[in-house]
Amino acid sequence: MDALSEVLHAIRLDGALYLDAEFTAPWCIEVGFGMHTAANRLPRSEQIAFFHVLTDGTCRARLADATDVVDLKPGDILMFPHDHLHRMGSDVSIPPAERSEIVDKVGGMLRIQHGGGGATTRFVCGYLACDPRVCRPLFSALPRMLRVSIGDDAAWLLQMLRVGVQESHAQGPGARSLLAKLAELMFVEAIRRFAASQPPEQRGWLAGLRDRHVGRALALLHGDPAHGWTVDSLAREVAMSRSAFAERFVDLIGEPPMQYLTRWRLALAAQRLRTGNDTVARIAERAGYESEAAFNRAFKREFGMPPSAWRKSVREPVDGAPQVALEAPAT
Repeated sequence: MDALSEVLHAIRLDGALYLDAEFTAPWCIEVGFGMHTAANRLPRSEQIAFFHVLTDGTCRARLADATDVVDLKPGDILMFPHDHLHRMGSDVSIPPAERSEIVDKVGGMLRIQHGGGGATTRFVCGYLACDPRVCRPLFSALPRMLRVSIGDDAAWLLQMLRVGVQESHAQGPGARSLLAKLAELMFVEAIRRFAASQPPEQRGWLAGLRDRHVGRALALLHGDPAHGWTVDSLAREVAMSRSAFAERFVDLIGEPPMQYLTRWRLALAAQRLRTGNDTVARIAERAGYESEAAFNRAFKREFGMPPSAWRKSVREPVDGAPQVALEAPAT
């Protein structure tokens, strides 16, 4: 399996709250979902990516703290991997609407509706979440605002996202699992297309995937992270000299191979501590550590506390955690 598939498999994306959004020109909104809003829907989520899929009409968008504007057409996915505040509209230079002006309920279903009665623009909106440590390799390679065109060849995805809107409203048996799978499909398709669109001179994790040598090394590391990899053994596997491989890996990925591997092992271990019931010793073994003591030291350096204490902290209820009802993104 390739490194992107391995990372996507490990990320375990969760998704919720698909909304219909309809605007008529002239209109402008400012949006940021926020962890507080997701707390009730996706407890213990620490990384939120917010997305809009344009189904009808046109739209302009920019980050709230930037001036560069992108123009969207039907079939475009606009994603904010780190939930940055952003502005969207027929004209993003006009003052954005107040939140109270745009939220509506139609037949009991939550929608976002606003505008001056002109040309209509429609979106499917939602968010997905994951553990930031596990998604770090991928999410660190993504821009603050990411636009991908899925076009006519992925009309099936638009139809499935509309199903997501219906499931968000109905919340029938298995709805959460279905919504997570739909979010994952949309996310994977967007990332694949974004990676393919990057220029040859691009640096970062996605560029490393495309590189014949570094991409092979990433696939090996992610395919068998517990193996006793060394820079020498990786260099042999990808048919490069040790020095040339190490230099190329750092140039593209931004850190040495063994540091990258350590972070990935600990991220996987943290995920197992959070969600599984294996002993710390077993998790240490699965992470490629020869002793529990060595694993404990490495984990504490990365997370600031021993694995047993960290497991307890992420599993205990947080006093005063916000309980937020299903609602539209804040503006």
